[in-house]
Amino acid sequence: MLPRRIPALRGQLLLSTFAIALIAAPVAAQETDDGVFQMLGRIIFGAGTAKVAIDTPQAVTVKEQADLDRAQPNTIGDVLKGVPGAQATGSSARPLGQAFNIRGIGNTEQTASEARIAVTVDGAPKFFEQYRLGSFFGDFELFKRVEVLRGPASSTLYGAGAIGGAIAFTTKDAADFIEEGKTTTLRFKTGYNSNGDAKKLGVIFATRQGNAEYLGSLNYSSGGEIKDGSGNVLPGTAHESMSGLLKGKWTLGQDDDQSLTLSLSRTDTDLDDALVAQTGGAAAAFFGTADIHSIDDTVSLTWNNAYSANPLLDLTVQLSYTDTNVDKSNFSLGAACAPGRNQVLCDGEFGYATTTLKVENTADLSTGAWTNYLTTGVQFSSQERSATSSVGPYLFHPEGTDRKVGLYAQGEFTYQERLTLIPGIRIDFGDVTPGAGARALGADNISDTAFSPKLALMYKLNDNFSLFGSIAHTERLPNLDERYSSEGATTLPERLISPDLKKEEADSIELGFTVQKDDLLSEGDSLQLKVTAFHNDVTNMIAVTPREVGGPAVPYFSNIAEAELWGAELEAGYDSEFWFASLAYSQVRSKDGSTGLTLADTPAENVALTVGAKLPAQHVSFGWTGYYYDDITTSSTTTSAPHYDTHDLFVKWSPEEGALKGLDVDFAVENMFDKTYRNNLALDNGVGRNYKLSVAKSVTW
Repeated sequence: MLPRRIPALRGQLLLSTFAIALIAAPVAAQETDDGVFQMLGRIIFGAGTAKVAIDTPQAVTVKEQADLDRAQPNTIGDVLKGVPGAQATGSSARPLGQAFNIRGIGNTEQTASEARIAVTVDGAPKFFEQYRLGSFFGDFELFKRVEVLRGPASSTLYGAGAIGGAIAFTTKDAADFIEEGKTTTLRFKTGYNSNGDAKKLGVIFATRQGNAEYLGSLNYSSGGEIKDGSGNVLPGTAHESMSGLLKGKWTLGQDDDQSLTLSLSRTDTDLDDALVAQTGGAAAAFFGTADIHSIDDTVSLTWNNAYSANPLLDLTVQLSYTDTNVDKSNFSLGAACAPGRNQVLCDGEFGYATTTLKVENTADLSTGAWTNYLTTGVQFSSQERSATSSVGPYLFHPEGTDRKVGLYAQGEFTYQERLTLIPGIRIDFGDVTPGAGARALGADNISDTAFSPKLALMYKLNDNFSLFGSIAHTERLPNLDERYSSEGATTLPERLISPDLKKEEADSIELGFTVQKDDLLSEGDSLQLKVTAFHNDVTNMIAVTPREVGGPAVPYFSNIAEAELWGAELEAGYDSEFWFASLAYSQVRSKDGSTGLTLADTPAENVALTVGAKLPAQHVSFGWTGYYYDDITTSSTTTSAPHYDTHDLFVKWSPEEGALKGLDVDFAVENMFDKTYRNNLALDNGVGRNYKLSVAKSVTW
């Protein structure tokens, strides 16, 4: 149902088709700008074999380099702005205080919540969880592409347990910067944010030598404290960080059908006198400040052999290692450091190190009118959780090892380019081993399996209209934190380890349709639209066990909740030579099976509408985006989170000839009316007006 309390939101959504059509006035017949502003026309890699987004029977959105340049992102929230069904949760501005939320799944306040969303960098699995801290600390200057796949259907390829979905980051490549016929590019970039007086510097060196390509990237960023729309300082938002990327790709084989890619990236973030509670909220003052140092590493080595002479083989082998480590020291309330609950105020080091080996093959089984691909794979992973403090192991952040072996298969069968069937199945065998702290409390190894089947289909009624749907089941194994966390008695009874947890299970149904029309109002223009409705039942949901004063000891976690989540998403775009527009709409509804209340992680109904223009002769594009959020009441609040709207402007200039060739200038004004607002998934106010400027210059020879 459309929100009744925000006329702007309702009006923008109901009139969106008219607005997109209005700006699409007839223009001269020329090609568009390669669909830069047409999100649904982009290629999707993370859902199986490469396919266009609008032809993928799953809700998926991709942000490419041009989008990231235009957004000049500082946080997860900046990256996800305008993606239907996905946004950040936690802090509104702190670099280490945000996590992902997809369709009401994911937050920063519940231990292991982010385990329900699979995150990868260049295919390498990433995970981090710590009390009142975010979940992803990579520098967005390292990435050229972000794919957001929504719903449990992602579990086949990304791992059983991806109840919310998957987010796949791809780092930059040398080939992205080297022109045809050239061998080397040197690119310098600088940026500035007015809110917080933040500066950015970056340099990229890319070269092609024979069959090899190499890229080196180095970035530096620093900024002061950020203010909200009322001019109030958001404490603890100052930062300093450095990041780097080294990447090499070698093309091999007699037919150039093999490649070997090595990628190494690091983001080093240093925060002095930062809030211990990086997620913000009322707890920020309670925990005081500390020096926080985060190092996020990703290493991957990938070999691919397309076996050009054998359609049954297209083999990829990847060995990866990821490590996210956070060190906290110099607590302002360090005098209260003591074993137990106050251990959160002690100097400590926390980390997740994951080693993964994945072997995957795609066989071309096409015959007659059928185009058939079968992807099979096996994935081995070992995740080491470390958490040590100056007074010993953390009981509420247990150490240990989580090992998994995953076997999966996914078919993609298309009949006469009209009917597409995508069945998939995955089984994960998991084994968790507790560290010394939990073992001293009687914890032992636990083994279990998780099963994830799915079936998706799409049928093209004609060249303009398609119907699609999917049904998926997935199971998430409890992780180290949920199995082995404990807490001693204080004014409340003791919390014990939770060895008897059952698997979380989710059953999801999606139905939708697509519309696409080229040469609608002028030659070379395109209109694309995709609507998805979903319903997700989650059973045996894992949550912290309630306890009462004077009551008995309880397990830290229990299977105490069932949840129902449903809603709809709409993504649409129009692109022509001179005009473009896009619309993203998301509605998520939920119900706690035990209380009947709306789940705390449910985002408010929202719309993002962009309208812009292009001046091809001047190589300029510019536009406006309005974001509208309805009010919402969830189980975490006694009053409704109010509705709000914000507005952004952006301009891009990229001359393509003369002395200025290779120059890219991006300018943006975020929250242009300096609105004071708070998203219902955020624990503090949003960022006030912010002028962003990015200038990059490439020199190629």
